[in-house]
Amino acid sequence: MEALRAFAELVRAPEEDIDLARGALCIARIEHPDLLAEHSLKQLDELAARSGAAGLGDDLRVLHRLREFLFAEEGFRGNADDYYDPRNSCLNDVLDRRVGIPITLALVTMEVGARVGLSIQGIGLPGHFIVGARVSADSVLLDPFNGGAVLTLDGAQKVVARAVGKTVKLTEASFAPCSRRQFLIRMLNNLKAVYVSRHEWAKALDAVECLLVADGDSPVHRRDRGSIRVKLGQFRRGVADWERYLGENPGAPDGEAVRQQIRRVREGLAALN
Repeated sequence: MEALRAFAELVRAPEEDIDLARGALCIARIEHPDLLAEHSLKQLDELAARSGAAGLGDDLRVLHRLREFLFAEEGFRGNADDYYDPRNSCLNDVLDRRVGIPITLALVTMEVGARVGLSIQGIGLPGHFIVGARVSADSVLLDPFNGGAVLTLDGAQKVVARAVGKTVKLTEASFAPCSRRQFLIRMLNNLKAVYVSRHEWAKALDAVECLLVADGDSPVHRRDRGSIRVKLGQFRRGVADWERYLGENPGAPDGEAVRQQIRRVREGLAALN
């Protein structure tokens, strides 16, 4: 509960005051309950200092030096071999192991970039996360999962097509920067999906509790909490979540399926009496 309170305090701050690195480390406490943020924050500071990128003057030179340092010299890379390892979603593990998924590698790029004077923002393309670095009046697109490769618009189109398995038409809106709050919500959704796939229901519940704090206007989190609570044997609390979901969303497209789940759980509870 302490970790949830710390996350709630952070994510409810004004958008410009949300500390992404600290927020990501709060999320990592789902996997690592005793994690202390300061060690990982120091690692980010040290990476920036060792890069030698600060003070090069021209932003484009700084950016390319950062790319060379993080991906060629330090070896940060996408973990394509074990993509759904929960450690790929934990910033501390990514810093220690040098492997991650697109969004956590994007975060490392953004945070180290900020420390050397660059403005780098996350961009949530369909099925894939990249970054955009502001260089003069232009934005340079980088793919941290694939060695920090520079992407053209056509290259981004191909990356998305590979990620989702079909051609998706990207528009100008597709490249809009992700807000800090949305960034953390996307991290949580990734981690929740990993825990659900591994049937780690207690950790999945922690992730959903954080989502309810960060994204409480989205009704699906309450529905999902109900499902996870039932998996944990918290039947009455799960049914209460489902009923509230239906009450707040009477026209939900999955409404009938949820009602059937409620009936099954109630029948099971009645059989125990």
